[in-house]
Amino acid sequence: MLTRRELLNTAAACGATIFLPNGEARAQRPADLAQLSLVEAAALLRRKAVSPVELTQTCLARIERLNPTLNAFITVTAEQALAHAREAETEIRRGHWRGALHGIPLALKDLIDTAGIRTTAASAVFKDRIPTEDAEVVRRLKAAGAVLLGKLNMHEFAYGGSSVPSFFGPVHNPWNLDYIAGGSSGGSASAVAAHLCYGALGSDTGGSIRQPAAYCGIVGLKPTYGRVSTRGAVPLSWSLDHLGPMCRTVADAMHLLQAIAGYDPEEPTSVDTPVPDLAPALKARVSGLRLGIPRAIFYDGVDPEIEVAVNRAIDVLHQLAAGTSDVQMPSYKALPVLNAEAAAYHAPYMAKTPELYQPNTRGRLEAGAKITAREYILGRRELDRLRRSVHEVFVGVDVLVTPTSPVPPVTIAANVDPVGLTPLVSLRNTSPFDIFGLPTVSVPCGFTRAGLPIGLQISAAPFRERAVLALAHAYEQATEWHTKHPPLNAA
Repeated sequence: MLTRRELLNTAAACGATIFLPNGEARAQRPADLAQLSLVEAAALLRRKAVSPVELTQTCLARIERLNPTLNAFITVTAEQALAHAREAETEIRRGHWRGALHGIPLALKDLIDTAGIRTTAASAVFKDRIPTEDAEVVRRLKAAGAVLLGKLNMHEFAYGGSSVPSFFGPVHNPWNLDYIAGGSSGGSASAVAAHLCYGALGSDTGGSIRQPAAYCGIVGLKPTYGRVSTRGAVPLSWSLDHLGPMCRTVADAMHLLQAIAGYDPEEPTSVDTPVPDLAPALKARVSGLRLGIPRAIFYDGVDPEIEVAVNRAIDVLHQLAAGTSDVQMPSYKALPVLNAEAAAYHAPYMAKTPELYQPNTRGRLEAGAKITAREYILGRRELDRLRRSVHEVFVGVDVLVTPTSPVPPVTIAANVDPVGLTPLVSLRNTSPFDIFGLPTVSVPCGFTRAGLPIGLQISAAPFRERAVLALAHAYEQATEWHTKHPPLNAA
């Protein structure tokens, strides 16, 4: 519980009016509630300085005004969101506080099932698909009292890194509308960066949370493989899929992860291991953390502007932590696992209506269908070997630091999403951490000369989300990149 002084400091920081038990009022009401972080909004909700209805109305007004430009949302559930916001308001007024997400407006990538609300995966194939059950993460968010605003645009079936191939049109980057927002969780990144919601969920199979987070200047957290249930999410690759938070600050992402993490006995890929209280990570000392720099591959051919920004970030981390040393990650050749599993899931739909797929998606699925059983079996065995061998990397270090993406975003007009199995350069630094199954986060660390955000990637050993959060939060507090907002936010 916040002390009186902490409460007043929070209020002053975000400009809110707080009414204390003795009737004393301090500070002024926020000029724009949308500018609050999730944590700031939660603190005000808990003290009844603002209501969930006000936050929801603020987000819905911004969606109405800005979404036609950004194309971040596919479906907006305004009436349902307002109804849930009223319920949360009543509960909070009566003293029934569920936690940090209670009454907070969030949004979901449109491959996460929502009962009675269409879930399209941004494809004509599923344009009329209405699930009958919530995904496990949706059930957990509802139990936490979150208000769900709707479903977010994405790269069709999460099979790419631009969010340009979508039945509903491309997602635009709020920092520069001519540029891609990244993918496949481009709508989630764009919506959070533009303050259309206080946080969102994305999916990550090759970097689809972290790369768009980097491109839109927000925090994107991929948990350990199996930490968060993927049941009820349209799969890309069962062996590699992750779900995770996309938020404006590390603390926001921590609260969102805390709510959705945990064992799901109905999901085969879910790992039965306790979820610790993650909040202490935000106050943890990081001076003892040993930083590993995997230069081979991750730092090869990096865009010069990104290289400068990341090196400056490492200088900051060097002062915070116990020093850096070069490390070598396990080497491997391209695995056929993702493409074979994607082709297997889509086989019945491809057989029935191949013309409904975007050309790039269809080309990749056709190539994936040519992978032999022998190739897949050997690739799956290699995946298991790699996930065991990566533990050796952490014998001498605690966390790994790399650029999130080696290249900045390109314009929507110039985007060339390769057909077939050609790997995407923009996902080169993120995809290994899906293969290794490690917890990893992207945090803002600078801008290109064109004014586009740059991301820093921090990773740790399996189930060491606390270490990732601790160092990311310490870096965030030592810099000001997370306080920057797109010019669009002033609109």
